[in-house]
Formats: sequence, C-alpha cells, structure tokens
Amino acid sequence: MRILLTNDDGVHAPGLKVLEEIARTLSDDIWIVAPSEEQSGAGHSLTLTRPLRIHQHGERHYSVTGTPTDAVMMAVGQLMKDAKPDLILSGVNRGANLAEDVTYSGTVSAAMEGAISGIKSIALSQVYSREGMGDAVPFATARAWGEQVLRPLIAMPASPRLLFNVNFPAIDPQAVKGIRVARQGFHDIDRTRIVEGTDPRGYHYYWFGLGSSSAVPEGSDLAAIAEGYVTVTPLHYDLTQDSAMAATARLFVK
Repeated sequence: MRILLTNDDGVHAPGLKVLEEIARTLSDDIWIVAPSEEQSGAGHSLTLTRPLRIHQHGERHYSVTGTPTDAVMMAVGQLMKDAKPDLILSGVNRGANLAEDVTYSGTVSAAMEGAISGIKSIALSQVYSREGMGDAVPFATARAWGEQVLRPLIAMPASPRLLFNVNFPAIDPQAVKGIRVARQGFHDIDRTRIVEGTDPRGYHYYWFGLGSSSAVPEGSDLAAIAEGYVTVTPLHYDLTQDSAMAATARLFVK
C-alpha cells in the first residue's frame, strides 16, 4: 500500500513525524509531500498567482511552497503521477479540527483534495487543552491510538467523495474511552475572538484567536471529544443542501 502523508503545519512539524511513525505500522511505501511552511487556516485554497517550487528533503520526502491543497495536487499530479497513492493521510494536526472549523482547516482540505482525486483520505488532529503551547503539544494519544483507528477505516470499502476526519482527545492515552463515530457539530457562541494590539513601531494590528463554546450538541464530534473519545466523522465535499432543493426551485417557477 502506497501512502502519501501531508499536513498544514509544515514539512518540519512534529505532528507530521508522529504521522510517519503511525503510517510505518501500516506500510513501508511512504511518501511525504507537505507545505514548506505552516498553512493553518488555509482551507481548500489553491495557489494561482505565483509559481510553486518543490524541495527534496530525502528519499520520497518533499515540500511545496504552497497550501495543503497545492501539496496534494503536486504529489498526485507530478511527483507520484506514475504510481499514485492508495491512501492519503493528513496531519497529525496541532490542535482540533471539529465542528465547522473543518471548513477552515488545511488539514481536512488536504484530505478533501485526495477524495476529489478518488483516493481514500483521512485527516487526523490532536486536540490540546490550552493555548500558547507552540510545538509543545502532547501527541501521545494520537501516537497510541492512530493505528487502531486507521486500520478499520482503511479496510472499509471505498466510497466516492468520502473522507474521514479523526480527532484525538486532549487526555492521556490510557484515559481514552474508545473510538466513537460522531456527526459534525457546531460551536454555539464566541467561536472566534479578535485580539487587538500595537506593534513595536506603533501600528495597530488584529489577530484572530480561539474562542469558546458553552454547549455542545449531543451526538456531535464536540460532545464525543469532551467525553474522552477518539472521534471519527465521515465527510463529503458535496455541499448541496438537498432538503432545500425543491423549495428553492419553486422560487423560480413562472
């Protein structure tokens, strides 16, 4: 099985090294193609206004001067075009990708690009309990539970347009209650805060920070993580709201 690893935290991110450890329990045919620098929050963006450059860091180990989507496209369409991957793993992200945050996530978007290319794809993220930790995020739970959650997902028959979003809770591996399949949730309030400051030259700046949520929907990924489970959420890139199709069509009937 040929596995492509990517992420949105950059080619030198600690979580990518953890993902490589996990992947090597599944196969010895591992390729790494990741962004040169951190691209958190890049979503499913594609670089169109400047050229991309590829740098090699070792055998089957590359970085791309672009977004996570760019990295997957360059891997599948250029670096691995003669033998495409059977599986794409994106992560392990530094921080949660839960609820509507999946729409901003470069980690999830890299997996989505893989699904668009017809390749089974899984995004993995490690929740951590407080801000300001930088690279000092404890990945022990992802490392301990990664193989266990991936093997059944890999064995599952392929389904068009489907990708999986996996999140590991911010607790010790021994405290994890198990693996729970949960639907995508939604943060109720204060999901984003804006931090205002002044730089050393006296100019004002604004910085998006992490908000908070006071309640979590039952049965959601947010609830399952809060209860101490590894979460698995099947996602697809067809954003059509089927239940609104008929009502919307009636608006334009003459």
